[in-house]
Amino acid sequence: MLNIRLTDLPAVKCNNDVAFLGVLAKLGLGFDCASLGEIKLVLGLGVEPSRIIYGHPCKTVSALRYAATRGVSLTTFDNLDELEKVASTCPEMGLLLRIYAHDETARISLAKKFGAPLDTTGELLQRARDLGLEVQGVSFHVGTGASDPKAYIAAVRHSKQVFDLGQQFGFNMCILDVGGGFQDENLETIAPRLERAIDAEFPDRAVQVVAEPGRFYARSFYTMVCKVISRRTHVSTSQPSREQKQHHSSSAKVDMLYQSDGVYGCFMNALCEGEIYQPTVIRAYTGGPRTARNNGTHLYSIWGPSCDSLDCINEQTYLDCEVRVGDWLKYNNMGAYTTACSTTFNGFSNQYEIIYVAPEISLNAYLPSPPQEEEAEPMMAALEFQPLELAELRQAGK
Repeated sequence: MLNIRLTDLPAVKCNNDVAFLGVLAKLGLGFDCASLGEIKLVLGLGVEPSRIIYGHPCKTVSALRYAATRGVSLTTFDNLDELEKVASTCPEMGLLLRIYAHDETARISLAKKFGAPLDTTGELLQRARDLGLEVQGVSFHVGTGASDPKAYIAAVRHSKQVFDLGQQFGFNMCILDVGGGFQDENLETIAPRLERAIDAEFPDRAVQVVAEPGRFYARSFYTMVCKVISRRTHVSTSQPSREQKQHHSSSAKVDMLYQSDGVYGCFMNALCEGEIYQPTVIRAYTGGPRTARNNGTHLYSIWGPSCDSLDCINEQTYLDCEVRVGDWLKYNNMGAYTTACSTTFNGFSNQYEIIYVAPEISLNAYLPSPPQEEEAEPMMAALEFQPLELAELRQAGK
């Protein structure tokens, strides 16, 4: 792409671990910040304000003023009131017009909340010109967990129309922000189609393309380990009643595991995005008759620690052995929208110990040695810029 310059600005909202953000900063990446707190966090890492986009179309005046006075020079808008706010607070700030974009296959639609319909962009551009503001480009986001390249292609085509319209109002647009939605399973499909679409729509214009691949960067770098704090086994051999089948069909005759973190913690995507979590077992004890257990696959449902029946991690999953209280469940790909979304619901802590593990070091060296009476907090294990592979984990505490 001779006329295209690509800039990655991962979304801070997906993972605000300062160590992770610090590594991205050292690599020269910029950041998409959506709040005052995120801007303060990134600036505190020594990131130049020119590498930050305030990528929220609806901001408070105080946050906008703070960003402008600290040197952040680019933000987004999708409505007339936001233009008035920028004009009265920081008229020198550059603007990206966020347009409506939607992928029907996306797990979460952002178009329900943000994005100016194409037929309103003329009025917005005219008002920006009347206020003396500078619209420097267009942004869009087709949705979280998008999978249809045609949604990106349509958004690029609509962006070109807004570029052309902006030229009529005297704006020399040069930035195209293609948003996020990228992850391991869709990048190879979407990226080539997106590249060709940009080349086709902007063959003769120098354009800086901005992407926000927060989930793509963060997801695979973190593994979570949760302790099994309780277990409910079905000891009765009788068949469940009709009422039990109606109200507990997903868990009838399935042994239940309760772990130290749940959907109100790092597993919120089970509710928000319908993500299915499949753990592997780390056995807690190293030997002796008290550790004898049944081998072979066992069917379980997995639950979080709260007193809420919505707190279900997986309704039915097969694990490779009998699981005991004190064992650990290991989850890969836990770097995106996990700790950043955790709450203190039901009095449980949302503070997690994050351990940075070298590839040759087994995670079980960091797990508490059993038997241990006190509760173990959930732990995240991170590895810089490689998926965390815990090779042939032995029993915890060895």
